[in-house]
Amino acid sequence: MRQFLASLLTLAAFATPVVAEGPVVVELYTSQGCSSCPPADEMLLELADRPDVLALALHVDYWDYIGWADAFADPAFTRRQQAYAKVAGSRSIYTPQMVIGGQDHVIGSKPMDVMELIEAHRDSKTEVQIALHRDEGGLVITGAAAAPFDASAIVQVVRFVPQRTVDIQHGENAGKSIVYANIVTEWRRVGHWSGARDLHLTVPGPDEGPVAVIVQERGPGAVLAAARLP
Repeated sequence: MRQFLASLLTLAAFATPVVAEGPVVVELYTSQGCSSCPPADEMLLELADRPDVLALALHVDYWDYIGWADAFADPAFTRRQQAYAKVAGSRSIYTPQMVIGGQDHVIGSKPMDVMELIEAHRDSKTEVQIALHRDEGGLVITGAAAAPFDASAIVQVVRFVPQRTVDIQHGENAGKSIVYANIVTEWRRVGHWSGARDLHLTVPGPDEGPVAVIVQERGPGAVLAAARLP
């Protein structure tokens, strides 16, 4: 434990770090062509303002055929949602769906259920710490864990756009103007980490704009830690 605390003090020494087990990661699987999604999109807009939540909107492409192609949709996000479904033993996927902490799946338009799960994850501790800052080489990711993991975790970098307003002209939401928050534009794996040693990883990254790092069990499974830069 002394070594773990020493590692945390080392992380805290960076000039502009974000250090913490981090915010609760909330992934919203949504689509501009889904008539039941606007309430969930609005909820994510509110969650995006909370410092204890990393709210991310992943727009899927499987509703594009019904009259309105979602400009933010990416087949990779559909595949990520399918991977969650496989882990959960489900044969189907839907929108709006929220995945909280990489573990709990809930209908994204049910605020009470969403808030209860966020509180439950916020109160749980993983004893995994990560930090994220920029330097001339790119994004510097550092971390420390109290004990090695059962299996190597995945280190992921996520880029997102804080907010966009879309006037939808066709499809199920025709005539609506919807504000979308924290729209994911890139979700990439940048490394693996066993937790046996401190993490120190530098990856190419944007010089500005919001970016987050998420350490997650394989599967995809539980989120062990997260950090973000504005």
